[in-house]
Amino acid sequence: MARTPNPPAPRHRAAPFQRVKDHLLRELALGTWLPGQRMPSESDLMRQFEVSRMTVTRALRELQSERLIDRVKGSGTFAAALHRVASTLSIHDLQEEIESRGLEHTAAVQLHRAEVAGPELGVQLGLAAGQTVFHTRILHLQDQQPLQCEDRYVNPLAAPDYLAQDFGRITPTRYLFQHTALRSAQYSVQAGPPTQEEARLLQINDNAACLIMVRRTMSYSQVITLARLVYPGDRYQLSGEFQP
Repeated sequence: MARTPNPPAPRHRAAPFQRVKDHLLRELALGTWLPGQRMPSESDLMRQFEVSRMTVTRALRELQSERLIDRVKGSGTFAAALHRVASTLSIHDLQEEIESRGLEHTAAVQLHRAEVAGPELGVQLGLAAGQTVFHTRILHLQDQQPLQCEDRYVNPLAAPDYLAQDFGRITPTRYLFQHTALRSAQYSVQAGPPTQEEARLLQINDNAACLIMVRRTMSYSQVITLARLVYPGDRYQLSGEFQP
C-alpha cells in the first residue's frame, strides 16, 4: 500500500501588527514618504491588511517609539522630520574607515571566548541569566598606533559561528554585517576616562579624555550584540554630513 506523504509543516507567519510594521519600515527605507510627508491613515492600513484598528495602532505606536514616524492627533501619521533622520548615526566598519584614508588597519585580539551571562548583561542581550554569551576584546590600530578598544558581547542565537572567526583578519562589525539581519541600533556617546585595561591597551593615561560609544544592535526578532568602543580623544573624532 502506498504510503501517504506527511503534510508540509505549516509556515510561520508574522503577527498581524508585525506585518503592518514591516511593510511601513520597508516603505520608509525606500523613501516612499519624504520626511514630514503624510503616511497612510489607520483606516487605509486596516483595509489594506484586513486587520483591526488595535493591530494598526500597535504597529504605529512601535514605530513612533523608535522615532521613525510622528503621529499628530487630528492630523494623521507623518514620516520622521528631517532633523531626526539626519541625526541617525550610521554604523561603519572601522577597518574600511581607516583604509579609506590610505592608512593600514591591524587588529590584536585580546579576548575571544564564551562566558556565562550575568543578570544585567542577560537583560541587555535578551537572554536569561546563566545563558552563554560570546565575548571578544580587540585592539584596533591605525598605522600601528592604537585607535580603538572594542569590548563586545554577542548573542549566540544571532551569530552562532561568531567565535569560529579570525578577528585578526575580519572585524566583528564586518562579520556581523554579513551574517545577521541588522534592523536597528541604539547608542550613546560620551566623553570619559578609560578603564585601567583600556588605558593599558590604548597606551594612554588612566585619566585621559576618551570618546566612549556604547552600541546595541538588533535584528527583527532579537538583540545581536552589545559593544563598548573606546577611542583616545586626541586621535579620533566623529564626523558626517547630510543634505536637506
